[in-house]
Amino acid sequence: MIPAQEKERVIALIDEACQAGARLHKACEILGLTARTVQRWRKPDVLDDGRKESSKTPGNKLSEVQRQVILNLVNSDKYKDMNPHQIVADLADQGRYVASESTMYRIMKEEGQNTHRHSSNPRKHTKPMELTATAPNQVWTWDITYLPSPVRGELFYLYMIMDLYSRKIVSWQVHIREDATLASELIREACYLEGISRDQIVLHSENGSPMKGATMLATLQHLGVLPSFSRPSVKNDNPYSESLYKTLKYRPWYPQSAFKSLEEARDWVEGFTQWYNLEHRHSKLAYVTPNQRHTGQD
Repeated sequence: MIPAQEKERVIALIDEACQAGARLHKACEILGLTARTVQRWRKPDVLDDGRKESSKTPGNKLSEVQRQVILNLVNSDKYKDMNPHQIVADLADQGRYVASESTMYRIMKEEGQNTHRHSSNPRKHTKPMELTATAPNQVWTWDITYLPSPVRGELFYLYMIMDLYSRKIVSWQVHIREDATLASELIREACYLEGISRDQIVLHSENGSPMKGATMLATLQHLGVLPSFSRPSVKNDNPYSESLYKTLKYRPWYPQSAFKSLEEARDWVEGFTQWYNLEHRHSKLAYVTPNQRHTGQD
């Protein structure tokens, strides 16, 4: 209920706004009221709220003694590590009923005890620091995708590395299997083509075995490349490579059927890479090509 003094203050503010040129319904809207409500408040006999508050005490309200019994129970040595659902279930096995789960939760909340109740500390999940790139060859991202082969149940595997800043495809290979050794050859090739020095680049990838294999990690250490991995079970931690592969597979000239051979798949990816790097005007690069962004021509 709104006191009469507050209603008078609101009416005075609205009148002042209207005298300054504001419209009534706009002034009321700012205060969360309707013009009809303010018009009703202007009547002298309705400034005081005629509603009466209930003076009755609920018959099922817990007494202070009952509240203390519940608090002593939930904080006892036996139940201090259990939540109300577990406590009520255990009491039911003993043929006892003290209070419902919702009542226990309400009282614990009022007493500031509705927190983690196990003795162990819950694991806190924090979002890792995001990788950012302000120039080419600072952060690379890579992944492996599948290309259809003429043999049912067998696939070709496209390994592709992209520069995060320029979106340029810096290196790629197509093989008949996923392997950490092949992945290490890819990163060696990319570092050679781009002239990467030690401790210059961060390479981000998912958590697959080719990405975290011993050969791959040893190669990264030898080259001075810092590895970065997506969080487990988080599918959108490597969105740039995923977006690149979507662009690749949605090209009008992407084959509707399988590639006839490994050589044909490699030839197709070679043509796509040339188009993507040199001709594709990337929407996230203000419609310049990745190569123009990579070389500073943008």
